[in-house]
Amino acid sequence: MTYQKAIWKLKFEQILMSPFVLLGKWWGNMFPLKSEHNIFLFFPSADIGGAPKVNADIARCVKDKKPLIIFSKKPINNQFRELFHIEGVEILDLHPYLDRKLLHFVNFFFRGVITSWINRAKDPVVFGGESLFYYKIIRHINKNIPCIELCHLPTWFPYTIGFIDRIDKRIFSTNKLKEDVIKLYDKNQIDPLLYKRLYFIDNAVDIPEFKETNNPRLEVVFIGRGAPQKRIHLVAAIARKMQEANDNIHFSFVGDVGNIIDTSQYPYCRFYGNVSDGTLMEKIYRDSDVLILTSASEGLPIVVMTMMSYGKIVLSTAVNGIPDYITHMKNGLLISETDELKIVKQGVALLRKLIVDPELRMKLGKNNRQIAIDKFGRDVFCRKYRELLLAKL
Repeated sequence: MTYQKAIWKLKFEQILMSPFVLLGKWWGNMFPLKSEHNIFLFFPSADIGGAPKVNADIARCVKDKKPLIIFSKKPINNQFRELFHIEGVEILDLHPYLDRKLLHFVNFFFRGVITSWINRAKDPVVFGGESLFYYKIIRHINKNIPCIELCHLPTWFPYTIGFIDRIDKRIFSTNKLKEDVIKLYDKNQIDPLLYKRLYFIDNAVDIPEFKETNNPRLEVVFIGRGAPQKRIHLVAAIARKMQEANDNIHFSFVGDVGNIIDTSQYPYCRFYGNVSDGTLMEKIYRDSDVLILTSASEGLPIVVMTMMSYGKIVLSTAVNGIPDYITHMKNGLLISETDELKIVKQGVALLRKLIVDPELRMKLGKNNRQIAIDKFGRDVFCRKYRELLLAKL
C-alpha cells in the first residue's frame, strides 16, 4: 500500500468508528484508571517467541517508572507470560474484548477508553511492540504525546506506512530493517524530516559463562515457532538426507513444529515441543553445537543471539538481518541458495564441513561469542531504550 492510499483508508475508518470511540472516551473519563502511569506499553501477547522476549526486556528496563502493559491479542500458548511479571509493572489484558471479529465495535469502544486514560496521564509516552491495537490508538491520542514504535519484521511495513507522521521514533532491531524502511520512504517520496525519526537498537541477551562442549556427534538444533516462514520442512529434509547417509550428526527441534511436519516420520530426531522451562532451555543451548535456520525471512532472532552468546555456531539462510551478524566462515555459516532443493543440498554440505573440521567449529564458536559480548549486553540495551523512552521530544 502506498503512503497516500494508507492515509485515505485511515481517514475513512476514523469516520465510521467515531461514535463508538467517543462513547469510549466518555466512559474512560467517567471511570479513570485507579493507578497512575506515564509509560504505556502496547504488546500483542505473551506467546513464546523472540519479539515477546524483547518486549519483556524493555518493560524491565523501565520498571522503576511503573509502566502499564496492555495486551490486545488472543494468545496461542501464553507461555512467556511469567516474563512480564515484573515488580513495578502492571498488566491490563484486553484481548477478551478486543480480539473478537463479530463484536468489533467493542474494539472501537476500548480505543476511546484507553485514549482517554492516556490523555489524562501526566507527561505520557506510548510505545508499541508490533501491536495492531497500538496503531489503532495513536490516531486518537493528543498530538503532543510521544509515540514510539519497535519493528522486528518487514511484514508490518505496508500497514504501518500510514502512521509514520504520528510516530515520533521508529526503532528497528536490525540495520537491514532500517535500510528497508529508508528505501520505502524514498519510493513514496516521504518528507525528509521523517527520516530523522529512524533508530536502530540491538536486542539483548544474557552472556553465560563459557563451557566447552565435546559431543561424540555433531548436535544440531532448530529453535523457533512452527510458522510457515521458518520453512521447518527444509530442516527436516536436511536431517533425513544426513540420516540416510549415516553422517555422524543428530537433530533436535524446539517449538511447535508438529503443525508443520509429521514428527512421527523422523524417529531419529528429538522433538521437545514448546519449552518454557529456563533450566531445560539452558541445557539445550549448552549441549548443542549448531543452530540451524532455513527461514524465508528473519529479523535477528533472539535464539541466534543466544546461541552466539554460548559460543555456538549458527547455520542460516542469508536472509534479512542475519548477514549483519553472521559472516560466512568467520563466525558462522550462511546458505546462499534460494531454491529449496538447493538449500537442502547446501545445508548438508556445510554441516558435513563442520563434522570433519573440529578446529573450524572452535574458531566459529569463539568468534561468535566475542561478537555477542560486544553487541548484546543488557546494560547497553537498557541505556539506549531509556534514552528514547524517557527523553523529552
